[in-house]
Amino acid sequence: MSKGFTLWFTGLSGAGKTTLSQLVQEQLLARGCKVESLDGDVVRTHLSKGLGFSREDRDTNILRIGFVAKLLTRNGVVVLVSAISPYRATRDQVRADIGSFVEVYVKCPLDVCMERDVKGLYKKAIAGEIPQFTGVSDVYEEPLNPEIVVETDKHAPFECARQIVQRLEELGYLEPPDVAQGDGAYTEEEEEAVSARLEALGYL
Repeated sequence: MSKGFTLWFTGLSGAGKTTLSQLVQEQLLARGCKVESLDGDVVRTHLSKGLGFSREDRDTNILRIGFVAKLLTRNGVVVLVSAISPYRATRDQVRADIGSFVEVYVKCPLDVCMERDVKGLYKKAIAGEIPQFTGVSDVYEEPLNPEIVVETDKHAPFECARQIVQRLEELGYLEPPDVAQGDGAYTEEEEEAVSARLEALGYL
């Protein structure tokens, strides 16, 4: 059983934050962890409804997510946050507030994210339909010292998820799985099943 901590996925739109969060969540649940997921898009629909995309509104949104994550973390929950969270100072503030905080930089070149453009957001941003869009008309400040970096243009989602879980073990946030339970990795059949589920949800 793991202790409470926040796993914060940051990166450009289309980098793969939500997909990796879903894959990691599957593995954490299989280990008996209490897990809650806070996705940036979902939070904006509920907790941050009405906020725009100015720097002030973006910061308010991230601080709200951070506040909820802090409450859950201190009650022994593993919180998975998937949010662009473009500004370094705000991420650092959330880190300081939460304490048990692991930053995952989901690194992917802008051109690759634009090629993926699953939601068509980059196309709209370039056309001027979405103002202050991160990576196009607004800045993304890369993490300077993240605990974990995964490069989604070089490695498949399942491999990135394995890297994250292994690093959590190294950092002491997760106990290594018992030998009798296997190494925690997916079998080929499990990968296919999870991939199908994520694809149905629009994450792949």
